[in-house]
Amino acid sequence: MAESEMSVRSSRELHTILLGRSALREPAQIEAELDRHWDRLHQGLCYYKPPSSSSAGKVKEDKDVAQPLKDFGLRISKLLCLDEHQSVQLLQCYLQEDYRGTRDSLKVVFKDERQSQSLLLKVADYYYEERMCLLRCVLLLLTYFQDERHPYRAEYSNCVNKLEKDLVSKYKSQFENLFKAEAPTWETHGNLMTERQVSHWFLQCLREQSLLLEIIFLYYAYFEMSPSDLLSFTKMFKEQGFGLRQTNRHLVDKSMDALVERIGYFSSLILVEGMDIDFLHKCALEECTEQHQFSSAADVIKGMDQLLLTFGDIPHHGPVLLAWVLLRHTLRPEESSPVIRRIGNTALQLEVFKYISTMLKGLGVSGNNVTAITAKMCIYGLLSFVVTSFEEESLQTGGQAAQCSHLIDAACEVLSAPNLAEVFWEMKPNMGLGMILDSAVGMFPHKIGPLLQLLTALLSNKSTVKKVYNFLDKMSYYTQVYKHKPNDVISKDDETLWRRQTPKLLYPLGTGQTNLWMPQGVLGQVMIGGEQGYVVRWDHSYSSWTLFTCEVEMLLHVVSTADVIAHCVRVKPVLDLVHKIISTDWTVSDCLLPLTSRIYMLLQRLTSVINPPVDVIASCVNCLSVLAARMPAKVWSSLHHTGFLPFASNPLTNMAQCVSAEGMKAGNYGNLLVQIEQPKGEYAVTIAFLRLITTLVKGQLGSTQNKGLIPCVLLVLKEMLPTYHKWRYNTYGVRERIGCLILELIHAILNLSPEGEDQASTPTLQSLCIYSLANTEAGQAVVNIMGVGVDTIDVVLAAQPSSSEGPGQILIQTVKLAFSVTNNVIRLKPPSDVVSPLEQALTQHGGHGNNLIVVLAKYIYHKHDPALPRLAIQLLKRLATVAPMSVYACLGNDAVAIRDAFLTRLQSKTEDMRIKVMILEFLTVAVETQPGLIELFLNLEVKDGTEGSKEFLLGEWSCLHVVLDLIDSKQQGKYWCPPMLHKAALAFLLALWQDRRDSAISVLRTKERFWEHLTTPLFATLAPPSDTTEACVLETCAFVMKIIGLEIYYVVSGSLEQSLKDGLQKFSNARRYEYWSQYVKSLVCHVAEMEEEGVGSLTETQMLISAWRMLLILSTSHSDVMQLTEDSTKLKLFMDVLDGTKAALTIPMSVPCLRLGSMMATLLLILLKQWRSVVVTAPDILSPLSLILESVLQADHHMMERTKAKIFSALISVLQIQGLNSGDISQLPQLLLCVCETVKEEALALIDSTRHMSQVGEGVEDEDSMETDSFRSPQKDQRDGVCVLALHLVKELCRSDEDGEHWVSVMRKVPVLPPVLSAVEISLRSKHNLYFSEAALHLLLTLARTPQGAAAVAGAGIIQTICLPLLSVYEGSSNGASQSFSRKSQDSACWPGVYRLCMSLMESLLKTLRYNFINEALDFVGVHQERILQCLNAVRTVQSLACLDEADHTVGFLLQLSSFCKEWQFHLPKLLWDVQVNLCYLCQTCTYLLHSKKMLHHYLQAKNGEALPPGPLPRTQRGPQTPSKEAAGGGEREEAEQKALLAVQCSLLKILSKTLATLQHFTPDCCQILLDQSMDLAEYRTLFVLSFTTPAFDPDVAPSFGTLLATINVGLSMLGEIEKKKEPVSQSIASLASSEEIQALKSLLMFTMENCFYVLISQAVRCLKDPSTPPRDKQRLKQELSSELSTLLSSLSRHFRRGSPSSPASGMLPSTQNKPPTPGSKASHEGQEPFIQLVQAFVRLVQR
Repeated sequence: MAESEMSVRSSRELHTILLGRSALREPAQIEAELDRHWDRLHQGLCYYKPPSSSSAGKVKEDKDVAQPLKDFGLRISKLLCLDEHQSVQLLQCYLQEDYRGTRDSLKVVFKDERQSQSLLLKVADYYYEERMCLLRCVLLLLTYFQDERHPYRAEYSNCVNKLEKDLVSKYKSQFENLFKAEAPTWETHGNLMTERQVSHWFLQCLREQSLLLEIIFLYYAYFEMSPSDLLSFTKMFKEQGFGLRQTNRHLVDKSMDALVERIGYFSSLILVEGMDIDFLHKCALEECTEQHQFSSAADVIKGMDQLLLTFGDIPHHGPVLLAWVLLRHTLRPEESSPVIRRIGNTALQLEVFKYISTMLKGLGVSGNNVTAITAKMCIYGLLSFVVTSFEEESLQTGGQAAQCSHLIDAACEVLSAPNLAEVFWEMKPNMGLGMILDSAVGMFPHKIGPLLQLLTALLSNKSTVKKVYNFLDKMSYYTQVYKHKPNDVISKDDETLWRRQTPKLLYPLGTGQTNLWMPQGVLGQVMIGGEQGYVVRWDHSYSSWTLFTCEVEMLLHVVSTADVIAHCVRVKPVLDLVHKIISTDWTVSDCLLPLTSRIYMLLQRLTSVINPPVDVIASCVNCLSVLAARMPAKVWSSLHHTGFLPFASNPLTNMAQCVSAEGMKAGNYGNLLVQIEQPKGEYAVTIAFLRLITTLVKGQLGSTQNKGLIPCVLLVLKEMLPTYHKWRYNTYGVRERIGCLILELIHAILNLSPEGEDQASTPTLQSLCIYSLANTEAGQAVVNIMGVGVDTIDVVLAAQPSSSEGPGQILIQTVKLAFSVTNNVIRLKPPSDVVSPLEQALTQHGGHGNNLIVVLAKYIYHKHDPALPRLAIQLLKRLATVAPMSVYACLGNDAVAIRDAFLTRLQSKTEDMRIKVMILEFLTVAVETQPGLIELFLNLEVKDGTEGSKEFLLGEWSCLHVVLDLIDSKQQGKYWCPPMLHKAALAFLLALWQDRRDSAISVLRTKERFWEHLTTPLFATLAPPSDTTEACVLETCAFVMKIIGLEIYYVVSGSLEQSLKDGLQKFSNARRYEYWSQYVKSLVCHVAEMEEEGVGSLTETQMLISAWRMLLILSTSHSDVMQLTEDSTKLKLFMDVLDGTKAALTIPMSVPCLRLGSMMATLLLILLKQWRSVVVTAPDILSPLSLILESVLQADHHMMERTKAKIFSALISVLQIQGLNSGDISQLPQLLLCVCETVKEEALALIDSTRHMSQVGEGVEDEDSMETDSFRSPQKDQRDGVCVLALHLVKELCRSDEDGEHWVSVMRKVPVLPPVLSAVEISLRSKHNLYFSEAALHLLLTLARTPQGAAAVAGAGIIQTICLPLLSVYEGSSNGASQSFSRKSQDSACWPGVYRLCMSLMESLLKTLRYNFINEALDFVGVHQERILQCLNAVRTVQSLACLDEADHTVGFLLQLSSFCKEWQFHLPKLLWDVQVNLCYLCQTCTYLLHSKKMLHHYLQAKNGEALPPGPLPRTQRGPQTPSKEAAGGGEREEAEQKALLAVQCSLLKILSKTLATLQHFTPDCCQILLDQSMDLAEYRTLFVLSFTTPAFDPDVAPSFGTLLATINVGLSMLGEIEKKKEPVSQSIASLASSEEIQALKSLLMFTMENCFYVLISQAVRCLKDPSTPPRDKQRLKQELSSELSTLLSSLSRHFRRGSPSSPASGMLPSTQNKPPTPGSKASHEGQEPFIQLVQAFVRLVQR
């Protein structure tokens, strides 16, 4: 790819590394860098050599560098006057770091003159930056090499010790060279050296001078300067005029003034530092001045005297002169000749103290600027000594007051350095600066300002706050100034002492207000007296805090008079002091309540006067900001009434009203901004106001207060944000600051947690912000801020003198906030179909590449603050996800260059890791949403191969190179591949797999050792979850598992890469399945235990568990590939999952545990279903599941619905697989109790919700309905709903508890049946809750099989529940019968299925309870007679399995009822006759359909309208085979049709057998009719007409004896078919059904024939005995039967000889009572079958 890591490290990169902003963060790595580049730092700017012929020769001979680069290097060398070899290196570094084109475009650039010139100038800029960075490295070392808190102090210190020897001499000579250097011209440097370039060169020259001096100053702050060096420096600076007499001063323009000033400051400081005043002071105190290095350097002193006498024309001379006066005065006091006096006076004339405060302000404002702090320490020594050594008066020439205030200003500036305030308080009060404090106290409170200014500076931490507070609390002097002597004092003769005669109030305030009282007899010393007036210092003790309160009260009194300005001057220092105190130490705030509580009134009064004092107002607001940080609600409520803040005059109701600002007033602040601040260009109040609002927002007030803040925020969004950049500004940098503060406010609002905001209809602060930014010009303003672009930022950074603070940093911060705000607005914006103006502005395609996407992408070129490109990419990532646009298209021509820049930073070993992670995250998102962009980054090239088969190769600029490097197991743990980055690389690969990027995947999967590297994390041993695991390691493993899972799932097992198969084999062999299973279990347990504290890495834990779950689910279907075949392993995994589920769900619930528990429960359920063979052998599963269920049921939580359902489902599966072992029976009552409770609650809830629905009048439940009413969500009837599954579980448990010893007692405790029956009733009536009804009926059916159960069900009122409500199930349908007998598969739930279940239930209850239930059964049959008869008829028209099933159930019920013929005859005689007739017809239909197979096939095809679906066999007989797949060839299709046909035949046969068994009850008993002559024949009707034709399909043809004979024939032929294996059809039967099924079929056929014979004989004898039958007919009957039966008998006996099953097939039918009461009904294989003997007897009878 791009040139590999450069062998030469650029100075900028070195600077970044030393700052600790790169990937190299270990001290050892920093030390190695310093060792490698020590020489470069030592040489300083001399490192860059001038051109030489030897170097040019070297370049020519270098074979590794391309010729165009060499040629261009020589042009650089000419322009910059730089060594040729270094020029080529510089070019290479530039191309690697700063070049913004592509490698291909370079060739064009070198050839094109204009483009190559612009490239040359860019390289020149880069070169200047490199020189600056080199000096900044040295500055950094000197700044921190003695700072104990700095992480690299030791490394820096070692390097400084190595550099120390001749660092200064080198740098000093470089400085001299710079200020003496001749400006370049086009003659010497080529024709590119235009005037503009020369100016550029000179600016660089000044910058380097300033930096060199800063380095020298810092050096001398730590190391001593010899006197001779001081002299030479003084000479040098004099010659250079402290920066003002540059050789090229004709080139200085206004923009360079700041730099020239800075050079002057450092020159002055170096000389002061060189005199070592601190040490001098120490020597003076200890009276050993001879120890000072200057005491023995008389000649130097002489030289300095002469030099300094010539000083005095430049302000920079002041401190030097002052320091020299001190030095001379201390070392040689006897020689304090006029020289010293002259020099001292010159210093004072230069206003040295004013200069000092200006200088210290100029060097830096922020507290972390070390140079400025060092300067303050230096000046501190100077000032303390000056004040100690000279009388204050002697320091005040010129305007005394002015000099005094300058001295105090200077002292305050100095004291702002950290730690100096503490030093000050520890000193004696009459030493050093303490004397200034004393003098300030002397004039207090006549002059409040000076003392408070000093004390404010002396506040630095909590201990100093206490000192300042106590100092002011105990004042002992009160100074007053009088023009004339007052009357109420008496004085001594010399007027030096006064005494008060009367007590006096010091403030003219009303009674009852705070005041100060000076008592009678107080003495006052007259300090100054005479004609001009008196200054009296009264010896009176008082607390200044009371005095300050009086001052504020006074200001409130005089607020609208002319005195207001004078009073403001007195009150402002008080407010500033209060502000500093409470911001430093909050605990004192209670003592300051009298002051802080008056601020609100002050604000109200001051803002409403005509010309408000802006600075005092700003101080007030600043104080409130600090108070608001601790007690936002109190500040807000008090501020609310002052009228200062904007407010709404009408209540806010909707967003439109808010945004239009209708009825909003700007408040006093708004007026102040427009009328005073904007015209003046000073914005103290605005800055304070923005801070205050931000503090209030962050204070998380309640929603009502936040509503009150809406007008304030709206003012910012509407009036400030869109226009602030157009306002007038007096001071540079204020605009950036205001922009930054506005965005900080918005950022705070967007980060409010939603709990703090109630989501009502009225707008909240957050929604207002989001709406305004998305739809108004406020959003455009933010877009404009983001659009500043990387170039502008670089220009601003380059222009500021300090690299660590200034407008550039504020601008970067503002842009970063803009990114964050935009990101949050897009994230939080409610989804809508319309694209908002903000999104449009973000994604519009501007011409000439000026759209925002390009600007954002180009921030990748920014090198100063790594967070800026990172946040830009984060925003790009968000846009790539949500905006409907192609980033690739937006990038246009820049796409490739930007891609190269992204990849260069991604590849760099020293790059900040978080940028790399963000780039990979961006690419990961792009895989799914940005196809064009990701193709560009993948950079795959087609391999020249045969046509048609595409093989791909990685291009040179493919991001996959980096990704493959990052997952390489050898790289892990190296500093350039930390775990976070490894994780990001794997996330990217997973995205490729998830998005099925086949071209990239095909390249990757065939890469050598790819799978080995990929799977490495899975073989690592992780720390146990209780230790703090790095969360990203869990994610890493999850990604690997998912990639493997996707690969196995999508690729046919045969074509998997061998290396992956080997990896899986190794995984299995290394027992990793067991390891991960155990680990995942321990993770879940850990989350469960830690739930109180919360687990930091919850999402990662969930990801890992989800990935592991995916692998296990895959292994159930791909066990061979995944090498998970051993049952013991599977059992271990299964038990781990069970334990994990138990851990997550059997503890006090927390949301994370429930989530994990739910995930584990799903996995448990799948494994239960898939690994039945393993689960059978498992130890007790039921008890843990029961525990889980109990726990889950106690957790009343809507999240638990799905989990409950899964646990119920699991329990059902376990019961089906394992059944109840004897040991488990003890758990049954408890488990049953739990489940019954659930069923009861769910049924009651269902009743309510169904009633509610029917009231609302909701029709059929609509699956896709958009309604989300509250009642719908909790109680929606679903196949896998809790209620349905609970019912099924109860059913399973009752089935296990066969003798009913447990469920009876449980159901007595928990009355389950009444609510369930009520719910079923209401469900049937409203035709809702299909699944519930079905499940409930299944349960009742199970109960009804045992006597107690049946009694309980009947007793609970089953007939009321079912009988009438069931009508609505089938009556509602519009198109009558055809609808009722649908062709739905009988397996899917449907209402006809519910009807069938009710039938079965009736049948079961009647069978079990017999006479106890007969009346209810007759009621049922009476109510539903129409449907019953309809159903018996329908078999002729609809042969769908569902219809046949219903007929089967109906006949089954009638079979039970037919045992009670007499009761039936008595209650419903008409219905009985109809049923008998219909049953006979049904018998005819079934026989016909079974007889004519082709006809049946044809009917089925015609009725279904298409080829038959592969209908399964009836439930009872279904085999284990799976339904056939979509028929591919004709053979499969035929087989499917045969299967369906066989299923229908079986169904028909079952119906036929039950029909005949029923008819048997309606015909006389055979034995009785044969033996009993006196039998009443009228009791039995003739069922079959006397005819022997084969049965027809026509309903007009009555059933006859022919029908019965045909039935027997059909049975025989089917038996034959089954036994003959040769015919094709029989083969199909044999192949389609299993041997058990065939056996069952045989028994069923035998049973059918037996019953048929029985009915035939009975009916024939009935006919023969009937006197109404004509004798001819009787004769015909005898003949026909005799011949037919003989034939049939011979066929039958043939079958028996072959060994057919004995009859009847009692196993197939629910009843055993249907055996014909023949004598000797035991099966005798030796003799004839009993029923054959019966038939033979009958034949003999007939033949007589």
